[in-house]
Amino acid sequence: MTSMRLLARQLRSSTPASRYLTPTHPALSRGNATAVDPPKAKEWTREEIQTIYDGPLMDLVFRAASVHRLNHPPDQIQLATLLNIKTGGCGEDCSYCAQSARYADKVGLKAEKLTEVEPVLIEARKAKANGSTRFCMGAAWRDLSGRKRGFERILQMVKGVRALDMEVCTTLGMLSPEQAKQLKEAGLTAYNHNLDTSREYYPKVVTTRKYDDRLDTLAAVREAGISVCSGGILGLGEDDGDRVGLIWEMTQLPEAPESFPVNALVPIPGTPLENNARVGVTELLRCIATARIVLPTTIIRFAAGRISYTEPEQAMAFMAGANAIFTGERMLTTPTSGWDDDKAMLGRWGLKGMGSFESTTVRMKEGKEALAATNERKAAALAASEASV
Repeated sequence: MTSMRLLARQLRSSTPASRYLTPTHPALSRGNATAVDPPKAKEWTREEIQTIYDGPLMDLVFRAASVHRLNHPPDQIQLATLLNIKTGGCGEDCSYCAQSARYADKVGLKAEKLTEVEPVLIEARKAKANGSTRFCMGAAWRDLSGRKRGFERILQMVKGVRALDMEVCTTLGMLSPEQAKQLKEAGLTAYNHNLDTSREYYPKVVTTRKYDDRLDTLAAVREAGISVCSGGILGLGEDDGDRVGLIWEMTQLPEAPESFPVNALVPIPGTPLENNARVGVTELLRCIATARIVLPTTIIRFAAGRISYTEPEQAMAFMAGANAIFTGERMLTTPTSGWDDDKAMLGRWGLKGMGSFESTTVRMKEGKEALAATNERKAAALAASEASV
């Protein structure tokens, strides 16, 4: 394991991800892009990203919107639903998290056992029926050590959700390369493991694991052929330089992440950050827009805390490049808006949901046979729907 970690770190330092400037495929045109051929490379420095972040806000949003239209269908927002499959009792001390065992008494959150498979699949079917095309499952664990039976149950969950032709994502703490391979074989689309903030600020937020531990898990996920979903949280007490540092770290990965979740801290009573102020919309927009410019083919997920922003503020986030949201009944331990409200909001702004496996970066990592089977089932379902009208 030590040698593999050293190799992963050498790769991270020697082969930073290619940054996309403009699409090179002649079929791509402004407003209807769905794919990007191998692009021109741009190795961003932290100073360059800071300059982008600090630019006039309206210019920044306009530039981000222009980049977005070159790389994504501008009228599509993916709806994702997140289910907590194992609540509380986590051994980490993440200062923002209600699920840490260290804060359980103050928060009043009781640890629960891992959910059975069928109730999870029922929730996945409900999410699909309501328009979600990615289903995410989170377990409050530091890692999977000593959880063989629980992990086997999760593999069954992954297989069951993938059989619904939904993109499936999990967040289970730190992973070994072998565990990542098993998740890939079960049909996992993406694995979420946030870096949270900059390397410099991270020790002020979490002390029970190191920044490189998180990067090692991302390396295991990437090497297994699973899409990487990794982002951060705004409002931890960090400054603008730390937000830029987080985005810069994403550019140092061997591949740009498939997804970059942008969370706005929801202060939870009983946690060390319970009195932190809400992140203003200006800082939110700067982070989303800068990430869109620097990571143009990445899906930017407007995640936790979205419910605290007004509809016009959310629309500005979509203009700045956010093209996925979490919707449904709740997130892990925080509220979110429901499917009906979100679909109505998107409709008012001329936006619509994104289908499953439509993102080029997702499709690149999908097995050809599994993707072909999904496409056939989706086509058959569409034909049946049209025939019934």
